[in-house]
Amino acid sequence: MIPLPTDQLLTIDRQHVWHPYAAMPNPLPIFPVKSAQGVYLELEDGRTLVDGMSSWWTCIHGYNHPRLNQAARDQIDRMSHVMFGGLTHQPAVQLAQRLVELTPDPLQQVFFCDSGSVSVEVAMKMAIQYWYNLGQPQKHRFLTVRGGYHGDTFDAMSVCDPVNGMHHLFNQVLRQQYFADVPQIPFWGVWDDRDIASFEKLLADNHDQIAAAIFEPVVQGAGGMRFYSPDYVRRAKELCEQYGVLLILDEIATGFGRTGKLFACEHADISPDILCIGKAISGGFMSLAATLTTPKISQVFAQGEAGVFMHGPTFMANPLACAVALESIAILESYDWQTQIQTIETQLKTGLATCRESPLVKDVRVLGAIGVVELHEPVDMAIIQSQIVDQGVWLRPFGKLLYTMPPYIIQPEELHRITTAMVALTRDGG
Repeated sequence: MIPLPTDQLLTIDRQHVWHPYAAMPNPLPIFPVKSAQGVYLELEDGRTLVDGMSSWWTCIHGYNHPRLNQAARDQIDRMSHVMFGGLTHQPAVQLAQRLVELTPDPLQQVFFCDSGSVSVEVAMKMAIQYWYNLGQPQKHRFLTVRGGYHGDTFDAMSVCDPVNGMHHLFNQVLRQQYFADVPQIPFWGVWDDRDIASFEKLLADNHDQIAAAIFEPVVQGAGGMRFYSPDYVRRAKELCEQYGVLLILDEIATGFGRTGKLFACEHADISPDILCIGKAISGGFMSLAATLTTPKISQVFAQGEAGVFMHGPTFMANPLACAVALESIAILESYDWQTQIQTIETQLKTGLATCRESPLVKDVRVLGAIGVVELHEPVDMAIIQSQIVDQGVWLRPFGKLLYTMPPYIIQPEELHRITTAMVALTRDGG
C-alpha cells in the first residue's frame, strides 16, 4: 500500500467512505490516523492524541501491543481462517474453554459470532428456538428496559430504547417488544422493590409470550451511560425464574473488567441463562464476539424439529481472532487489573468533580474505568469534535453525553489530560 497525501485521502474519504452514524457527504470533521501506540493516536498531520475511548471500548491493553501482535503473527503462519462448519481448531477450542472458566456457572457452551450485535441476534434466536423446541412457540417476544442499547441489527434494534434510542425511526418495521421503566436507583443507592415494579408487572401479565428478558447489567451503555443498582439485576433474575422466562445479559460493553468486575453480573452475584460478550474480547485487535449458554438450554436443540440451532456466521470462530483473544485474556490475567481499574476510577472521580460546577452539566458519574459527564443539551459534533482534538485527546461524545472509557494501561498523567479536557469542554463557550 502506497500512502496517499492527506488532502487526497480526505477527498476520497468524503466522496466514497460512509462513516458510522454519518451522512453522505459527511459534514462532520474527520481526522486521519497514521499510527497508534499504547494510549496514543498519531494523526497524519503530526498531532498526537491521548485516546479516551479505547476505540469504542475495545482496546483495553492499548494499541500495537507486542504480545497481541505476536499472537497474530504466530497464528497467521498457520492459517488466518477456516470454515467452522464440520471443522474445528486449537484457538477456538482453547478460547471456548477459557471463556467457560471465566464466566459464571452454569454457562458451559460457547457460540462464536462476528460482532456484538450478532451475538445479541444469536441470543434472541436461541431463546425463541429453545421455547419452540419445548412446544411453546408463542413465547417469541422479549422484555427489556428503556434506555438500553444492544446494537444496530434488526432484532437487536427492537430491544433498544424505542423513543430516545438511535433506532426509533424504524419502530414501524421492528418487532414490538415489552419495555419496563428505566432503573432509577443508582449503583450505590439503597434498594427499593418499587424500582422493578414495571418489570415485574410486564412479566406477570405477559410471561406466556415472553421468551427472555434482555438488558445490560449495571451499566446502560450507548443508550444513556447510566449506572444502576446490582439489586435490580438480582431481582430480575429471581423474577425471570419465577415466571419461566430466560434471562439474557448483554455484557458486550461491560465484559472483561470495565466495571471493576470481570463481568458486570458479578456485582449482582448472579448468572444469566444466556450471556453476550464482545468488544474487549480480542483487546480491540479485530472483531469477535460470543454467546454463551447453559446445558439446560443447549441440550434441548437436538430434540427439536430442526435438530440443530439455525445460525452459522461465515467467519464464525475465526482462528486469527480467537488466537489474539486468548492472548488478550492472558495479558489481563498477568497483572493486578482490579487495582488498576480502581486507580482509574479514583482519578476519574477526582478529575471530573469540578464539572459539576458548570451550568451546562446535569450529572457526573463514574464506575470502574467509565467516566460520564451528562449535559443538559446535546453537543454540536461539528464544533466540539475539533475542540476535543485541539485539547490533545480523543473522545467521541454523543447526544448529551461526554464520556471516557480509557485503555486500562493509561498512566495518571495521560488520564489527567483527558479529564482536564473534559472539564474545559464543560465551561461556558467550550
